[in-house]
Amino acid sequence: MTKQVPSQTPGAETDFQSDILPVFSASSSAAPRDERRLGISRRGFLACAAPAILRAQQNAAAIPAKLAEDFKLPGLSVAMARHGKMVFQQAFGWAGRDAREKLTPQHRFRIASVSKPITSVALFTLIEAGRLRLDDTVFGPRGVLGEAYGNPPYNPHIEDIRIVHLMTHTGGGWTNDDRDPMFRHPEMNHAQLIRWTLANQPLVNPPGEKYAYSNFGYCVLGRVIEKLTGQPYSRYVQEKVLAPCGIRDMQIAGNALADRAPGEVVYYQPEESPYGMNVRRMDSHGGWIATAADLVNFAGHMDAILKPGSLREMTTATAANAGYAKGWAVNKVPNWWHTGSLPGTATLMVRTESGFCWAALTNTRSEDLATAMDRMMWQLSGKF
Repeated sequence: MTKQVPSQTPGAETDFQSDILPVFSASSSAAPRDERRLGISRRGFLACAAPAILRAQQNAAAIPAKLAEDFKLPGLSVAMARHGKMVFQQAFGWAGRDAREKLTPQHRFRIASVSKPITSVALFTLIEAGRLRLDDTVFGPRGVLGEAYGNPPYNPHIEDIRIVHLMTHTGGGWTNDDRDPMFRHPEMNHAQLIRWTLANQPLVNPPGEKYAYSNFGYCVLGRVIEKLTGQPYSRYVQEKVLAPCGIRDMQIAGNALADRAPGEVVYYQPEESPYGMNVRRMDSHGGWIATAADLVNFAGHMDAILKPGSLREMTTATAANAGYAKGWAVNKVPNWWHTGSLPGTATLMVRTESGFCWAALTNTRSEDLATAMDRMMWQLSGKF
């Protein structure tokens, strides 16, 4: 299976696909009003379980607990559903160590690049509505965004970039390395950063030829959504993607510790600050906060949002990378997933062909953590 190794650039958002089995899963929201819909009581998943399920859940809890202990994680939140039914939901450790605030399944985490599948689904709602085509160009007089981010003449091939190129990371440049635009000029807003990047960072390859993971490309796609809908990116996604999944409490993260949202964890990273980035500007490529159950709910409800043909298109790999489609890592099983990483954050969301959806969220990151989380969730699924 295709492997995206994490960037070694400090501060850069990275994604890792394990070269064991592909990551699988997703489903469900953790706010009390949503728990009633899912059959989960306010006291947690154990309260409503049948005896056999109850025993499986109690035995299964040792698996994520061991990961949290082995990696000395401040906190770990895990949720798993099978065939649309939540079978496991539990949290381990601390939401905030200094305040001795215990982590619960209702706490929210930055999800980093797990935001990209959410943006992809939002784009496909516009495609289904006839307001966007994958082959639409992005910049220039014929592009969806027109000349909003600078006037011609552009650097070579800028006007050749199409929506499908940005969705599949084949835009021709702006990759996730030490020159990633999304981790430069934190004082700039979206418009200023896009103008600066188009003027100052030429493409490396013609669009459509080579895969190069690009956070900036998904930042631009967020602006496409705003241009076509006349709404802020986050509002459109909340109304058209998250609300149909029963998700009410996801939002875009703040930047500083003082911007911590209600119910959000504190992030920890000894060697690099989790609070030294413009996370709010990452909105459409890495800016959402969510519970593990929110992500399970999202992954489990995509069939209710998009038509089968759109789901196939969204999850069909490209010739440039057999392991990545349009906002989703994929394999031939087919399983769909995405990982996310920022200083203070490691995340995973999976949907399997066998009917599982799961998510795991932590408030720190380390080099081997993504692989271990992948193994842990597969091991956990074997209990159900």
